[in-house]
Amino acid sequence: MRRKIITIDEEKCTGCEECIPNCPEGAIQMIDGKARLISDLFCDGLGACLGHCPEGAITVEEREAEPYDERRVMENVVRQGRNVIAAHLEHLKEHNEERLLGQALAFLREQNIPNPMEVPNIMDKHHAAHAGGCPGSRSMDFAPAAATVVAESAPETRHQSELTHWPIQLHLISPLAPHFLRKDLLFAADCVPFTLPDFHRDYLRGKTLAIACPKLDDGQDSYLEKLVALIDHAEVNTITVIIMQVPCCSGLVRLAQDAVAKASRKVPVKVIVVGLRGEILQEKWV
Repeated sequence: MRRKIITIDEEKCTGCEECIPNCPEGAIQMIDGKARLISDLFCDGLGACLGHCPEGAITVEEREAEPYDERRVMENVVRQGRNVIAAHLEHLKEHNEERLLGQALAFLREQNIPNPMEVPNIMDKHHAAHAGGCPGSRSMDFAPAAATVVAESAPETRHQSELTHWPIQLHLISPLAPHFLRKDLLFAADCVPFTLPDFHRDYLRGKTLAIACPKLDDGQDSYLEKLVALIDHAEVNTITVIIMQVPCCSGLVRLAQDAVAKASRKVPVKVIVVGLRGEILQEKWV
């Protein structure tokens, strides 16, 4: 198959070994004083080693290569301990490799090895130690405490928020976050909450939320993998797609249907179409 994979310039390589600890997958080894790619099977092509070569001897190219094998990689990764496991999982997460991340976690479960991502804050601490990321994208579960505070302090006429977690944008969510596990997913177009009165009370209540815009969002290739991961690994019960009546919004429905077709589990999908003045134009299972 044709895919991205690293290549090492033997003439530039000085044998400094800086790349070795930064390839937990085990794709690179020192042989005869030079860094060598020992197997296509171990290289995911994401380039974790690139920034650690002082000579610029490592680059990524697209060529014919054996398919990357996550299970064989995990056999090597787990031998190196929990910190290496955490680094590998974070590496996949940062690159939105939800399918590979799911395979890695399945391997850990099969081997009864603790998952570092299930330990509170361990992935946030690891990420912070390596140049840290945006605090606004950190996964948070704030239900039911937030709802209780609002309910006790707000006037009776004010609706309380039904949002159970953060973040909500599909690019930013982690399908492995506990608030998605075996819940009903509301997959909403960005404009819907601004148009639909009582969005929280009538549609968000009791569901976990992910939002997206099929017209304006970049990098939508990862959306399909995220939805598949929500179905297969978070094991969501149902998906409700709520969109505007404008033609571009139908892209979210296609994404959900494609994800169900690709996933190993099958879940029911409901589609709700909202008019520009906030009226419900259609509501059906597809």
